[in-house]
Amino acid sequence: MRRRAPAAAAGAKPAFFRFRRLGRRILITNDFGRHRLMTDAEFRSFAAGSLDGPPDLLEALARDGFLAERMDFEDLAEAWRARGRYLWQGPTLHIIVVTLRCDHRCLYCQASAGRMSDKGVDMTPETARLVVDRIFESASPALTIEFQGGEPLANWPVVRFIVEYARAKGAETGTSLGLSLVTNLSLMDDEKLDFLLDNGVGLCTSLDGPADLHNANRLFSGGDSHERTTRWFRRISERAGPGRSRIEALLTVTRRSLPRAREIVDEYARVGAGGIFLRSLSPLGLARGLWERIGYAPEEFLAFYREAFARVLELNRDRPFVEQSARLFLAKILSDEDPNFLDIRSPCGAGIGQLAYNFDGSVYTCDEGRMLSRMGDESFRIGSVRSGTRRETVAHPAVRALAVASCLDAQPDCSRCAYKPYCGICPIQCYVEQGDIMGHMPSNSRCRIHKGILDLLFEKLENPKNETLFRRWLRRPEDGSAYQRSL
Repeated sequence: MRRRAPAAAAGAKPAFFRFRRLGRRILITNDFGRHRLMTDAEFRSFAAGSLDGPPDLLEALARDGFLAERMDFEDLAEAWRARGRYLWQGPTLHIIVVTLRCDHRCLYCQASAGRMSDKGVDMTPETARLVVDRIFESASPALTIEFQGGEPLANWPVVRFIVEYARAKGAETGTSLGLSLVTNLSLMDDEKLDFLLDNGVGLCTSLDGPADLHNANRLFSGGDSHERTTRWFRRISERAGPGRSRIEALLTVTRRSLPRAREIVDEYARVGAGGIFLRSLSPLGLARGLWERIGYAPEEFLAFYREAFARVLELNRDRPFVEQSARLFLAKILSDEDPNFLDIRSPCGAGIGQLAYNFDGSVYTCDEGRMLSRMGDESFRIGSVRSGTRRETVAHPAVRALAVASCLDAQPDCSRCAYKPYCGICPIQCYVEQGDIMGHMPSNSRCRIHKGILDLLFEKLENPKNETLFRRWLRRPEDGSAYQRSL
């Protein structure tokens, strides 16, 4: 709990801050994650050390660490420590790719999934045991295992084995264990669903909007992907109750999506989803080769995002409906707790927050690193569960390089940016897009998108009714681990 700040006097000198103009206001922030929107006149006098504002403004600035010699270092240090708590946890998210096979051929597939007829691309039970044993060598008291692919249900026996074996290991070691499965739902049946729900496995699928849009993006050898996805989504939602796992859905925005923002949001509401995750396209996997056909500029995505976000706010007049990208940023803006979303933290989660295990037991810094291997680049392979130790894996030079590259204090543009307390970068995205894990932030597409989203959120926060709504979003239960990885 924050204590009362030392009394602030008019004309107090400013402590370190960063600033950004937002329309008629100027936003100031500091490394403790605190912020304040000011008028031009307030900002000029504040920066000059001559602010003579109302007592409540001066007290708020002192409390939030903006006034030199009026800082409660104990309170502010606790806030800073709380925001960086993840640095002492080690890898908590472990992504297991149980197969590369898939019955979809999504235009933007980052994983470059194979076909169902492919041979030798399924994880064996022997490898699965070694992967789980390596995961439980972690010193973290809480672990999350996420099944990825391909389509994980195409190797159902190994999914089932890992769930049962990991649950037993968790009970034996006293480790808190979360389980999540990312699936297109095409191979789901009642027997599989009963097992997953009974064992507390959270589910996440993809829904790209109305049927024509979804089916155009997500080509399915079995026919109508949208019909099957929405049918199982509703059935699983109906069966989810207190203490049972839920299902969430993710959206990937392609060029086809841009003119249909409101329709897409309404489709999520129609199927009964509790919100939507508006994600921009990533230049990995198949999307890279089809970028001229399905890609877009950051400014085009931001225009889509603004329209979709406006519709989200309209839906909240009748019932809670969350935009997940916004909620992640708002958690950092409106509280001292970091949601540990691995792509918007400093440093990022590669190797120190997550690890990815390929079907053959190879270990990668993150799922993006594993995806890059499918593009013929093994730069981010850091070991194998068949050799070496966990310590050697997490101390690999690639892990260290990515930690340095994603530390915002080491990025010239980021270190000066007002959004530094709330943002983060993906070095592998920089590597793919710009040829260097350090990237070049002024021209980086993800940087421009993050700035645009944060501009919009601070614009909306000027309305107290929106702040009340956003704080309600933060009180919702956390969603599945698929939301921990990438925007």
